[in-house]
Amino acid sequence: MLRYDTDLGSVIITDSVICSIIANIANHCFGVAGMAARTVTEELWDLFRKDKLDKGIHVKTENNLIYIDMHIMVVYGINIPAITESIIHKVVYTVEQATGFTVGDINVYVDGIITK
Repeated sequence: MLRYDTDLGSVIITDSVICSIIANIANHCFGVAGMAARTVTEELWDLFRKDKLDKGIHVKTENNLIYIDMHIMVVYGINIPAITESIIHKVVYTVEQATGFTVGDINVYVDGIITK
């Protein structure tokens, strides 16, 4: 949870809000087929959840820095290093602009390739 104090009060940004921002960015990136579950437990938990936007995304905040782990599936034939670099740049830029906080580290894991 990120906290920003002002003269009028405090602004608190939860990790789930940051996950929603990241999921929206990732799902609109060229070559991304979808998000992948990080663990078997997360996959089972997704069966019972209605909101699955943050599937495969883990956000940790420490000392007003944001640390992100993303698990994605890509489309067959896409240059994986190029797509992951593009995702990293888009996520860092958008999250920093939306929240006003700095992204400390971002890891993108390609967990699968989808053929069409």
